[in-house]
Amino acid sequence: MMIKVSVCVVTYNHEKFVAQTLDSILMQKTTFPFEIVVGDDCSKDNTTTILKEYQQRYPDKIRLILHSKNLGLNGKYNALSTFAAAKGEYIAQFDGDDYLTSPDKLQKQVEMLDAHPEYSACYHNARVIYDDNAAPPYLVNTLAKPAVTVDDLIGEDELCFIATSSLMFRREDFARNPDPEWTNLSTSGDIPRNIMFATRGPIGYIDEVMSVYRKNRGGASFVDNHQSADFLFNRIQMYSNINKELGYKYDQTLRKNIATYYYKLLFSREYGSSYWPRAKYAMKYISLAQPGPEQKREIIRDFIVPPVLMKVYSFFALGWYNFRTKQL
Repeated sequence: MMIKVSVCVVTYNHEKFVAQTLDSILMQKTTFPFEIVVGDDCSKDNTTTILKEYQQRYPDKIRLILHSKNLGLNGKYNALSTFAAAKGEYIAQFDGDDYLTSPDKLQKQVEMLDAHPEYSACYHNARVIYDDNAAPPYLVNTLAKPAVTVDDLIGEDELCFIATSSLMFRREDFARNPDPEWTNLSTSGDIPRNIMFATRGPIGYIDEVMSVYRKNRGGASFVDNHQSADFLFNRIQMYSNINKELGYKYDQTLRKNIATYYYKLLFSREYGSSYWPRAKYAMKYISLAQPGPEQKREIIRDFIVPPVLMKVYSFFALGWYNFRTKQL
């Protein structure tokens, strides 16, 4: 019987979590056969040992791709290697530190895609938890629409309500329409990929929480550091490429989106105390965001007017104030 779903799992230093991940996939109740394809990105801990133990216990269910070196780019190339090895009609993607909470996740998503050939993919809700309890749990998605389109995935702020472990898509469609080359420069694989899916058809939604998206200190989610200039420049490049890919249909919205990253550069570790770069990025922010008069004046005052001129202005302004006070 043909494999219906390939569950593609990517791991890197997930020794604390991967057993729970695999157990939650193996507990799935389905009317069809599915496989588990695990790509390990040259973990430095005992992840591969655990993976081999599971593969020996479930040789007909689990296939391993153990890379001899780390492929880089936040695990994207590792994920692509699992997609290329998949044999199923559908692919369910998975991070090695996430886990499923419903035994019916695969069954329900397959039923949705079978019933809706117009859907490019489908997803469900997920709960975010912090491994160190740094913040309370919350739900990834609050947009309760039966299906989402490109319009729903483009915003002035970053919209990311499709958890990695919640998405299922059509393998052959992805093989025919792989990620554009420019996405290989992006540290985020999910954001541009989901937008590309939506250009080929709506993404269906199952309004149930069926997985947990775990944030841990060693995970990719903690690499997204909004105080890092490298991260911010990467986001600027990614959204600029998305804008171009979509034929500038959402240019006004995406310009404001990109502007938020230029604004964050003003407070980044690298440029937070450097006048010339901050002045340049402040002007870029004003050009893209077109802020109101009051905010524009504040940006010019705080980041564009040279500090020495501000000191001179403050000196004369204070002197004039004292002079007027004495006159009164």
